[in-house]
Amino acid sequence: MTMEDLGKYKPYPAYKDSGIEWIGNVPEYWDISPLKWQIERNDGGVWGDDPDGENDTIVLRSTEQTVDGRWQIEDPAKRKINTTDKFSALLKNGDLLLTKSSGSSLHIGKTTLVTPEVSALNCCYSNFMQRIRTKHSFIPQLAWYMMNNDLARLQFGFLSNSTTGLANLNGSLIGQIVLPIAPLHEQQKIAIFLDRETAKIDKLIAKQERLIEILQEKRSTLISNAVTKGLKPDITMKESGISWIGEIPSHWEVLKIKWIAKMESGHTPNKKVDEYWADCDIPWVSLNDTGRLKENDFISDTTIQINHLGIANSSARLLPPEAVVFSRDATIGRCAITTRPMAVSQHFIAWLCGDRIIPEYLLRVIRSMTQELERLTFGSTIKTIGMPDVRTLVTPLPPLDEQKGIIDTIRRETAKIDTLIAKAKRSLELLQEHRSSLISAAVTGKIDVRNLVEPSHPKGEPYACNPPNP
Repeated sequence: MTMEDLGKYKPYPAYKDSGIEWIGNVPEYWDISPLKWQIERNDGGVWGDDPDGENDTIVLRSTEQTVDGRWQIEDPAKRKINTTDKFSALLKNGDLLLTKSSGSSLHIGKTTLVTPEVSALNCCYSNFMQRIRTKHSFIPQLAWYMMNNDLARLQFGFLSNSTTGLANLNGSLIGQIVLPIAPLHEQQKIAIFLDRETAKIDKLIAKQERLIEILQEKRSTLISNAVTKGLKPDITMKESGISWIGEIPSHWEVLKIKWIAKMESGHTPNKKVDEYWADCDIPWVSLNDTGRLKENDFISDTTIQINHLGIANSSARLLPPEAVVFSRDATIGRCAITTRPMAVSQHFIAWLCGDRIIPEYLLRVIRSMTQELERLTFGSTIKTIGMPDVRTLVTPLPPLDEQKGIIDTIRRETAKIDTLIAKAKRSLELLQEHRSSLISAAVTGKIDVRNLVEPSHPKGEPYACNPPNP
């Protein structure tokens, strides 16, 4: 929090040095404690077999947790396994579930609080999660705030070890994080204060998130209408014969992309041959780049590079600049235009545009065919679009001068929207930072909230309400 924010609240009368750099000073009578001293149970999750219809139980996984420690359980009945360990792993109200294995450092240590609604499912939890059940001296709700704050999450990140790209924690490591512990009756007041104040911030966050969604929808609609309807609202239209395109200007065509752009597939050089992966300097578009493809129209650099020897001994090919690369596996439809010679993995294809279509126009068309790509996608674990279906993809095709006009209009109008989106995202970041800082200040005693709330329970009685939802 800024000094101005801190000035709204009074500090405690006296402090002591916690001895921990990232905690700093704490009220003089608070304790500094490893988490393991504050927990009653610290249990791993369960493995299981496919459901058999008789001995099945609902199992919660880390995918049911958001990065900030909330639940996103859509259809728990579909999350069943057959396990003999379910009774030892059944969840009860007030339990904390922590993600202990993740491919992302953002997710390691994310913690959800088991609410009455969740415990009523009679569910257990997966082996990639750890259950923490606190002692009577540590309120679960306050623990939830701490464990989803940088106070704990940075410690989890520091303690985790990495194997084959996964960040991992175990019960012993989880118990090693150090936290400031207030007396129980103060914990109650801090939790109540944070429930109230974060609820206010969460409402503002939700409004800002909704504003961003609206602007992004407006942006997508603008692009989709431009590439399928053109820029003249009073022009004569005709049916395209393609459901996702609808009507198009009467002088436009609808053609398969493969007829106006050469399609190239990719490949991965043999990773067992070290020479193929030494002194690499050729950009190689892979699934590691799907994030940047979402945010950018053009791609100049890639996460992984390959070398000429690897290309020469594989089916990969060095593609010229202005190739439209397109992901057909995992995250379908991520695309961008290359700005320099590149190769692509087998999870991508590339279109080399002919003289009838401009790469940037094709890019906008691909990003407008989301529903069509979803229709063609198959696979339950890894989503994919087969090459035969890729070859069926079509595009509206206006004359080149109209394509140029459409591109110019899209650039101009989306730039205005992008400016508004950037401002809204910055406001969202500031709100999230304020929320995190407020939690840190309260749980470490930098601000004294004892006189700002009244406890909802008698002194000494555990306080365990549901985490607030935006």
